[in-house]
Amino acid sequence: MRIFEQLESRVRGYVRSFPVIFQSAKGAIMTDTSGREYIDFFAGAGTLNYGHNNDRISQALIEYIQKDGPIHGLDMATVAKQRFLTKLNDTILLPRNLDYKVQFTGPTGTNAVETALKLARMVKGRSNVVAFTNAYHGLTMGALAITGNNFYRDEAYISRSNVSFMPYDGYFGPDFNTIDFLRKMITDNSSGLDLPAAVILETIQAEGGVNIASPQWLRDLAQLCYDFDILLIIDDIQVGNGRTGDFFSFEESGIKPDMVTLSKAIGGGLPLALLLFRQDLDQWKPGEHTGTFRGNNLAFVASYEALHYWDNMDLSNAVAYKSDVMRTEIQKIADRFPELEATVRGRGMIFGLEIPERGFCSQISERCFQNGLIIELAGADDQVLKFLPSLTMDEETLLKGISIIAQSIEELLEEKKANLTGAM
Repeated sequence: MRIFEQLESRVRGYVRSFPVIFQSAKGAIMTDTSGREYIDFFAGAGTLNYGHNNDRISQALIEYIQKDGPIHGLDMATVAKQRFLTKLNDTILLPRNLDYKVQFTGPTGTNAVETALKLARMVKGRSNVVAFTNAYHGLTMGALAITGNNFYRDEAYISRSNVSFMPYDGYFGPDFNTIDFLRKMITDNSSGLDLPAAVILETIQAEGGVNIASPQWLRDLAQLCYDFDILLIIDDIQVGNGRTGDFFSFEESGIKPDMVTLSKAIGGGLPLALLLFRQDLDQWKPGEHTGTFRGNNLAFVASYEALHYWDNMDLSNAVAYKSDVMRTEIQKIADRFPELEATVRGRGMIFGLEIPERGFCSQISERCFQNGLIIELAGADDQVLKFLPSLTMDEETLLKGISIIAQSIEELLEEKKANLTGAM
């Protein structure tokens, strides 16, 4: 690991949690240079919904490269882009009655968010944007301004202007209607809240702690945006692309956002980000918003293959089944260790196990890694163990991974008890 410490910036993060050198990865398993295997409950922060080195995707990429297909093309037309756009439209957009234009931004999710904010402000001629508590939208300047976690924000470099934070669903508990609060703020001319050009949110706040907006809350928010001519932007970067069982996380609520940001798993494991938006919002001048790597042809090839998982309901049904398995098994952990006062929440194949004791989830993640499982944390204080396995993970591996978590918690609690006994 010395070369990474010598040459790579100290900003590196995940390598500190998982301090080995990985040599190969297949499906739900990662293998380090010593040959040790790890079950992956992280899935590239939601990028690897279809697993590591998916056979169908890998084969298509090999064939494309062997035929000297264009790798880099800015926003020029290529066969790879043509096939991707056609597949996206025919398989995803048309069946859901979503009449969206597609804009390719930069290669990562924060690029899609920046583009959405810029377009919304341009179209509406208003600069204010409403974001929500515990939001995470990226770490470039505009996206960082609408990200709530204080860890990423500092007065020295953040731009706080033209963003207003409002309470997310459930922020003040189940009996407080935060949509009524937002409506009051908008209608009260003395509230200090300027009429926003857009409201942006995640239907499930993944990094924020697996906080889930109810379908009714989303419908009420969509109605509020309609009432006041505000654009509704859904950030589906981490919990879209099938993570909830539907391709888009907002489908269950029945809403139709004005804009949707997609990245992570849409590229089939390769860098790709795009913005979907209503046809009438396409008010750009040619070349007004560009990016050198906005046309990743390898990602178009990979995504085209990945979208075949949505030709039928097989994957969606499998996610629904495994979601029930996850909920049951994770709740068993919470019930087995009542002293943790843990709570379970989730939807589809993203779940969170929240443990109030400061720092304990970090210990669990570290012990899980020692026991052969990769799992990361979420929440403002890393108080949530975040379950994010690939959608294609088989049930046996899924159950084995959850059992490693239970085993790791048991070991830690036994060690804590032994230490207390020894200190007496």
